[in-house]
Amino acid sequence: MPSRKAAHDTPDDTTAGAARLARTDPLIGTGTIMNQASTHEDVRHYYGDVLQSSSDLKTGACCPSESMPAWLRPLLADIHPEITSRFYGCGSPLPAAVEGVTVLDLGCGTGRDVYLLSRLVGPAGQVIGIDMTPEQLAVAERHRDWHAERYGHARSNVRLLEGHIERLDACGITDASVDVVVSNCVLNLSPEKEKVFAEIFRVLKPGGELYFSDVFADRRIPAELRNDPVLLGECLSGALYTEDFRRMLTRLGCADVRCASQAPIPLLDPAIEARIGMVAFRSMTMRAFKLDLEDRCEDYGQIATYRGEAPNLPHAFVLDDHHRFETGKPMRVCGNTFDMLAQSRFARYFELHGTKRVHYGLFDCAPAATAASTGAGACC
Repeated sequence: MPSRKAAHDTPDDTTAGAARLARTDPLIGTGTIMNQASTHEDVRHYYGDVLQSSSDLKTGACCPSESMPAWLRPLLADIHPEITSRFYGCGSPLPAAVEGVTVLDLGCGTGRDVYLLSRLVGPAGQVIGIDMTPEQLAVAERHRDWHAERYGHARSNVRLLEGHIERLDACGITDASVDVVVSNCVLNLSPEKEKVFAEIFRVLKPGGELYFSDVFADRRIPAELRNDPVLLGECLSGALYTEDFRRMLTRLGCADVRCASQAPIPLLDPAIEARIGMVAFRSMTMRAFKLDLEDRCEDYGQIATYRGEAPNLPHAFVLDDHHRFETGKPMRVCGNTFDMLAQSRFARYFELHGTKRVHYGLFDCAPAATAASTGAGACC
């Protein structure tokens, strides 16, 4: 979760930063100053003291294991039950083909995804989990050696840090040092969302991937509801409006973000429904890369063929909800999709043909601009 206020921040710095963010970030709202320290403390209290298990949640944001890809579900049996009982995620942001890489989990909580990833990256990789809530980190730390032994690792490949996801530099995460950043229903809790995403792209290596699940809204949340501690803790009042999310990533240099999967979130509590039921919420798993991409899908006559060699994916590789590459079947792709495959860790699993010497106009599918708002992938 977003961390409590860092010791070196002064109250004046915090207030000034909130004022600047309120003026420039539509995710916060024009003219509305969110008290960052108060928001962090509300989140810490809700997840550290109020919630004792996932059954205490008041909405259907937390997904059942059936929402996970079939190849991942058996791995849950090797996660300590105390950890699974305090899981508050809203999706399954566990990307494929992460053997030997460095993964950073923002808002890792009690560590369910951290330990799933620990197994997936193997002893040659490492997983760093960051959270602001010491009560949750204590649970994760308590079972660190238990999981290493369970997986047959000579030593744990997990590092757990207490800190702010808005200030990864204070946690010692250096520029271009991470292969994959994941997060599960946490980024909505931050009062400084644009700063979080800027930090993500700072620490990612060129060609690195952001793969996260979070709560998205079909409109901007009314200002009077944004600081409600229950709505915030339930991941509703801080939900990202899809169009503001797209605009924010464009400002940060990410021109093409893809939706991998999505599902509606039911509001199970009558009181919450009465307060914020006019907003439609969805859990969405999004994928973006640290690449220089175009803001529309352009056609260069390029072809991608999946070889069927990625671990646990013998029959098909899914890039997003409009790109399912069947093994051995050539597929026309736009220039952005080609680069996502060619300039990332996925390149080893594909045969890629074509250059950008000849341009044939727009690729015949939905533009990248509609991907985040509709859930459609950037290419058909």
